[in-house]
Amino acid sequence: MSLSRRDFLKISSTVAAISSIPVFKTVSAMSKSTPPSPPSFNPNFCELCFWNCGLMAKTVNGKVVTIDGNPLSYRGKGKLCGRGNAGLGLLYDSDRLKYPMLNTGKRGDPKWKQVSWDEALGFVANKMNDIKQKYGPESVVLFSHGTGGSFWKHLLKAFGSDTYAAPSFAQCRGPRDVGFYLTYGSDTGSPEYYDFSKSRFIVLVGSHLGENAHNSQVQDLMTGLNNGAKLVVLDPRLSNIASKADWWLPVKPATDMAILLAWIKIVVDEELYDKEYISKYAVGLKDLKEAVKDCSAEWASKLSEIPAATITDIARQMSKHKPNLCISGGRFTVWNGDDAQRSRAIAILNALMGSWGREGGYYLPAKGKVPPYPGLPEYPETKPPITGEYPFALLPVTNAIREAVTTNKPYPCRGWIVYGSNLIKTLPNSKETIDAIKKLDLMVAVDVLPMDIVKWADVVLPECTYLERYDDIATGRFQYFEAALRVPAMKPMFESKPSWWITKELSKKLGLEAYFPWTDIEDYLKARCNAAGISFDELRKNGVVKLSTDWNPYISQQNQPVFNTPSEKIELYSKQLKEKGFDPVPKYTAHEQPPQGYFRLVFGRTPLHTFSRTTNNFMLDDLVPENELWINSKQAARLGLKKGEYVRLANQDGVKTDTKIKVKITERLREDCVYMYHGFGVHASELSRANKRGIGTDELITRYKVDPIMGGTSLRGNFVKIIREAQL
Repeated sequence: MSLSRRDFLKISSTVAAISSIPVFKTVSAMSKSTPPSPPSFNPNFCELCFWNCGLMAKTVNGKVVTIDGNPLSYRGKGKLCGRGNAGLGLLYDSDRLKYPMLNTGKRGDPKWKQVSWDEALGFVANKMNDIKQKYGPESVVLFSHGTGGSFWKHLLKAFGSDTYAAPSFAQCRGPRDVGFYLTYGSDTGSPEYYDFSKSRFIVLVGSHLGENAHNSQVQDLMTGLNNGAKLVVLDPRLSNIASKADWWLPVKPATDMAILLAWIKIVVDEELYDKEYISKYAVGLKDLKEAVKDCSAEWASKLSEIPAATITDIARQMSKHKPNLCISGGRFTVWNGDDAQRSRAIAILNALMGSWGREGGYYLPAKGKVPPYPGLPEYPETKPPITGEYPFALLPVTNAIREAVTTNKPYPCRGWIVYGSNLIKTLPNSKETIDAIKKLDLMVAVDVLPMDIVKWADVVLPECTYLERYDDIATGRFQYFEAALRVPAMKPMFESKPSWWITKELSKKLGLEAYFPWTDIEDYLKARCNAAGISFDELRKNGVVKLSTDWNPYISQQNQPVFNTPSEKIELYSKQLKEKGFDPVPKYTAHEQPPQGYFRLVFGRTPLHTFSRTTNNFMLDDLVPENELWINSKQAARLGLKKGEYVRLANQDGVKTDTKIKVKITERLREDCVYMYHGFGVHASELSRANKRGIGTDELITRYKVDPIMGGTSLRGNFVKIIREAQL
């Protein structure tokens, strides 16, 4: 039975409502003989992905028994996605890291010794001081992903190191942020400033929105579509959201730029752009027109394999709906190595439509901040963070830090503290990551689960889950300013500890107590709330406080936009790029295509997993226990593949997987690609449910290009062939 989009939207509303129903009525860890005490409710926000949706946790007899969405939270709007509802699966995971441990064996082949927190932190402090004496404090670096990382950043800066990075920049959203920053003097925010609920026209470029969860954003998108917005999706795969589009463009991979440039040319040549907006707020239109003069729809059609008439029609349709349209910048944007320029093309197209700062486009976020803890000593002077040879890197670059271990440029990186980041599976070419780790003087893993990275550590510091801890105040600049708080719903299990406690105790051993003067975390949080004029008691009770409610999210006579660019306007033509030797207007670059017998490897998320972070979760494992290899039905027939058959893969560099993957035969994918979910194929024997289930894309990404503008690593430039069991 086929579904219309109207049917889909009705079903989506039902599913969204169901997703807020508590998943547990009881917890096996609670003794049945214990009389139930009156329940308590504590606000929190989810950490199963970065979206951090607000939730309320119900606790009975010291155990969390249900979690539900917090209606006050903008990020979740009262609902939790499938992953978020499985938070108790992390809390009660029997594979959790339980005690501090020292590795008495080799990195990669560890022999763990359970130790006290005092011994573990003493070991770390001694190693950090040794590195500081030999190489300088900046040689201790932090890789961080998660809210608790703020305390580790604070500790490192107090120690004298400003060297920290997150893979979310160079391996995910960095090209988008830089492309928009070069155009508007602002990135797109996180969560993004998309005004989907009021859009009349929406374009998604390679974005499988919905499958990546992004709770409030999906709700806004569904509202927009339900209100009649038109949807265009460029994607070689018919994703779930693409199946609901008015136009699905199964673009040939690595040719998206051609379509974007053709759209720009049509809009400029036919004067379909917002003339008043461009005249008032932008510079470089004449140079832009000259730069795209050869980028016709016919030219783009030959490259992308999308009909020229379709390309032209969509450009005109966009113009009809301006300025109430949003061409999404996406999130996972590291594809081909020239990704900042592709993102800039998206930013330019939005500018031509006049969508920045306009209803249904990109809203102007509210102002606001929570000041730091008052009265702290100044940080010591530090060397600049490592951004490599990439002049427009807005943040430190993970792969540049990895390279510095070997090159010692711009300075040695001899100690790694890895907080909540499974680097083996996030950085391209895991062999390079492992080779770098082997050369370190210190490797510390701070995590909840024994992920792949843990076996390469010298010391493991077990963090308690987000339901067991206070964390720093989380802020968001939406159409109002939001402050959110995580309150522990129960005491930490085993000997796990929150990062605020770990870093405070470590500061004592490093002689940095002056930077951690608070008696406990509530003392710290109250001081920050007082500095911001926020009631701690209200925040503690509700989990969310909204400020700046009078902020105007749209351009008006009284609310003019500010563009932090050299010209103080939207830059369609970028002089700062030209000065650094880059194209001031994006150009199309031809990229390598799969050789005979190979397919381009593309990947994404399943709605029920956040990469390897959740593949061991017993509440999700039964639903999606492994990833599958999507392959076009014609190619499957040519190769004689059967549905459900298990195969291995080998890439263009001869790397073969040691695990297998199940074949999924489909017509929802171009013939030149295969597709799989990222995050599976974990190689961590302590993860009893996830270990070696499916194939990890990270094993096959041995080849990558680095974006010369901002340092992002291309992750869609590898090709694979299928190996059947009979061929082994």
